[in-house]
Amino acid sequence: MNASESFSFNYSEARSKFVDAVVRAGGELERISHPELGPDQEVLSCDVAWFGPREADRVLVLISGTHGVEGFCGSGAQVEALRRGETSQLPPGLAVLMIHAINPYGFAWLRRVTHENVDLNRNWVNFDLPLPTNGAYDELHPALCPSEWTDASRAASGAAIGAFVQRHGEAALQRAVSGGQYAHPGGVFYGGRAATWSRRTQTALFEHYLQKASKIAILDYHTGLGPWGFASQIVTQPRPSPQFVRAARWFGAATTSIYDGDSISAAIAGDGLSAAPSIVPHAEVTVLALEVGTLPPDRVLEALCADAWLHAHGDIDSAQGHAIRSQVRAAFYGNTDHWKGMVVGQSLLACRQAVAGLMEP
Repeated sequence: MNASESFSFNYSEARSKFVDAVVRAGGELERISHPELGPDQEVLSCDVAWFGPREADRVLVLISGTHGVEGFCGSGAQVEALRRGETSQLPPGLAVLMIHAINPYGFAWLRRVTHENVDLNRNWVNFDLPLPTNGAYDELHPALCPSEWTDASRAASGAAIGAFVQRHGEAALQRAVSGGQYAHPGGVFYGGRAATWSRRTQTALFEHYLQKASKIAILDYHTGLGPWGFASQIVTQPRPSPQFVRAARWFGAATTSIYDGDSISAAIAGDGLSAAPSIVPHAEVTVLALEVGTLPPDRVLEALCADAWLHAHGDIDSAQGHAIRSQVRAAFYGNTDHWKGMVVGQSLLACRQAVAGLMEP
């Protein structure tokens, strides 16, 4: 079977392929229904599969769809691993937990955000404490999220963003935009004011499925940053930390940290991988984000801004709305056999490296 056949055109097809692959591979399935419906009034859900003994001491966790529309990548990687029989040859004492479409709303509606308009990877903060501030984003917000989406408004936004880059540099722009913000609910990379459905669901899944594990590896699939088809290996811990040192030993010298300037990702607030160890404090947790490149950064940012405008001011069912949704899809899904093949190869390697690492004495 061609690896590209493990990938899908929409959320419903992806879910069907995942469920079918799990059943064929002999996994245990759980479906968690989402409170919202999809664009065709379809039921949305996060689907969970378990392979191996329930009392396993070591568990590999694969998460797709943290950023909704990015689920095309992670779902395809999960399905292809199952079709290749990766879960049929696990070492004794090791299990695999697959979480498919943790943000099914974003996946189905072709959005990065949840139904609360929240970036799930900025939502893992303590809302009982003062929230992080981002003055640079505050400055850029009118340019990133204008009230109109016309050639004139886009030109004005581009000029304002360009002026910011001239004053502060490209790296400062990335930090300002993607670092996370908690002051503009209609803006991009908004972290929310409370724990989202997806965060609460993922927390419950970790607490339920991982309570007996002493060693856990988590791979979280993302897209939108970096060269076309290349999966950057990103750790959300500082380079000197034991977690980073362990991840670099497992996954190789190309592993980067968001804190030292070498990563394609800026340092961010409230990501799920950083929060994971606090949910399962009894275990040694090793995390890795696989960030697969798609389009150039300016086109990805334009797609995000267009999506924010559409859902705040536009008509989703209009011709312009359909065009913007297609624009978002293209920004986060490299829908070619070449791109999909690169995803599969790099994903399989990372999974096998994680299994080998988990089995270390």
